[in-house]
Amino acid sequence: KTQTTLMYLSAVVIGMVGLTYASVPLYRRFCQATGYGGTIQRKESVEEKIARHAKEDAPVTREIVVQFNTDVSDKLQWRFTPCQRTVKVRPGESSLAFFTAENLSSEPITGVSTYNVVPMQAAVYFNKIQCFCFEEQRLQPGEKIDMPVFFYVDPEFATDPRMDDITNLVLSYTFFKVDE
Repeated sequence: KTQTTLMYLSAVVIGMVGLTYASVPLYRRFCQATGYGGTIQRKESVEEKIARHAKEDAPVTREIVVQFNTDVSDKLQWRFTPCQRTVKVRPGESSLAFFTAENLSSEPITGVSTYNVVPMQAAVYFNKIQCFCFEEQRLQPGEKIDMPVFFYVDPEFATDPRMDDITNLVLSYTFFKVDE
């Protein structure tokens, strides 16, 4: 009887030691799965979301018109224009747009752009895959370049009832001069 009790106690001790070693990775997985303790949950990347929605059976038929707006700071002697004024896209489909920047001064100038999407409640569904924004662009005197923006509107835009009345999005860029 003493030997059986000793075996049970040994099994409990070994189990508790094993549980102690396993508790940290188990707790980490629990926090990642639930977001408990401020742990950031892994979000789906743009590429993963496009691939997932491409596999779905029901294609989105709703079209959205994306309009392009460009502005240049008063201190920047550039001409900055979209190559096309609008693009029609369906949620879930990627699209490509081009913008042209030209240095009108007689000296090299570096600029950087910011962007916004209007209406603001739809901005969460607008995803830029590749963009020139927030990157410094240095143009030599008289130089003219084309800059691409590769984007898509999240397919969940089409299923969000708050987006039912929205048919147009405006992607607006503003270029500012970077001080040397």
